[in-house]
Amino acid sequence: MAFPTRAEKKGGKNVTCQYNCHLTPYNQPYCVILDPISLVIPSVSNEAQLLFFKRNVDQKVHPLARPFVNHHILSHNSFRPGIAILALFIISISQGHAQFRKYSNEFLNIGAGARGLAMGGAQVASVGDVTAGYWNPAGLIEVNSHPVASLMHAEYFAGIGKYDYGSVAIPIGDPEKSMRTLGLSLIRFAVDDIPNTLFLVEPDGTINYNNVTSFSSADYAMLISYAQIIFEDEESTFSFGANAKIIHRSVGSFAKAWGFGLDAGLQYRSRNLSLGIMARDISTTFNAWKFNFTEREKEVLYLTNNNIPVKSTEMTAPRLVLGASYKWNISESFNLMSELNLDLTFDGRRNVLLSSSALNMDPRIGMEMGFMNLLFGRVGVYNFQQGLKDGDTTNLKKVWIYQPGVGVGFKLKNVEIDYAFTNLANQSNPLYTHIFSLKIGLGRKENN
Repeated sequence: MAFPTRAEKKGGKNVTCQYNCHLTPYNQPYCVILDPISLVIPSVSNEAQLLFFKRNVDQKVHPLARPFVNHHILSHNSFRPGIAILALFIISISQGHAQFRKYSNEFLNIGAGARGLAMGGAQVASVGDVTAGYWNPAGLIEVNSHPVASLMHAEYFAGIGKYDYGSVAIPIGDPEKSMRTLGLSLIRFAVDDIPNTLFLVEPDGTINYNNVTSFSSADYAMLISYAQIIFEDEESTFSFGANAKIIHRSVGSFAKAWGFGLDAGLQYRSRNLSLGIMARDISTTFNAWKFNFTEREKEVLYLTNNNIPVKSTEMTAPRLVLGASYKWNISESFNLMSELNLDLTFDGRRNVLLSSSALNMDPRIGMEMGFMNLLFGRVGVYNFQQGLKDGDTTNLKKVWIYQPGVGVGFKLKNVEIDYAFTNLANQSNPLYTHIFSLKIGLGRKENN
């Protein structure tokens, strides 16, 4: 998809600001301005949106791409280029003291583990390993004989955004088959070394690159999970799980936020059928922001007509995920498992497969082929939505697009290595990412 450049007036001359535009996973452009004076390195924190961009709330934006969107750039005549980096969160907090946001804490929607990401995030019903603390804590009950740990690292947009995930699950009680499991998950998503150009322009109008420093925009989350079997017989198991989420977000030394929320999930397993329900942010997760500027920074913000925030509270509305999976035993060596998840939101119309002002339904479909519980092949598809057709210069023709993912896994005794090849854009505009994750059993060896 091509996006035109835009000419602006600057100092009585026509200046062309080149937009380096790409397609986000939700068929929206994100743009990085290629103007050497107005150097902007985007942050992936939802609150760290640059003032160069205006979010389109009627379109769904990928968690990683949201801070890069969308269509509006401020005039050079009314805005110093250096202010963009440090006034980056003012838009999102200037409209109210406490409010629900359609897109909040989006780094918690990226996923965990290469297995789940390869299957398009369709995990709520079938997940039964250490990553269940993220997808559906009720599934942690399947970690019932010894502790298991998992690690994952991924980089997005040519290494600009770095995502790290680690978790551990510990069964408690009977060492042969525990009825309860505790879990701990840690998540970090950050952009490091962002240029701080607040003081790039001296009072006399000259440019001093020695005044450029750097900072990081980082999002952290800790999930404390608990799972317990409610009912069990020879044919089926019914379990419950819950998460307590502690969230910390920071934009350099300028803004800090702490938040808290709760998730709850149920999972039913029979010999071949599994059902799951995951209620995210059932307590209405909140982030309480505080801002800290030096007197010199406040002076620059004031002189450039920017509001100086003091504090703000951001609310994340609940969502519900329903899942069902079925496993076919094709032969003694091969089996096939498929899963369908429906992600339900209730915060106004979104660009999803089924949308209304009261209810939105976003499906995720995943499949896994297993060979002797040793080798696994996976495929998934998700994020169905309407987007503008490529090559349509009228911007009127819309087509249905989606995001695919594939992956493989290898399991040997206590060690499992998973790989996912995912697309951050859609089927016709690829932005591929390679993801590896590792799971290690910390106790007795498992039989294949």
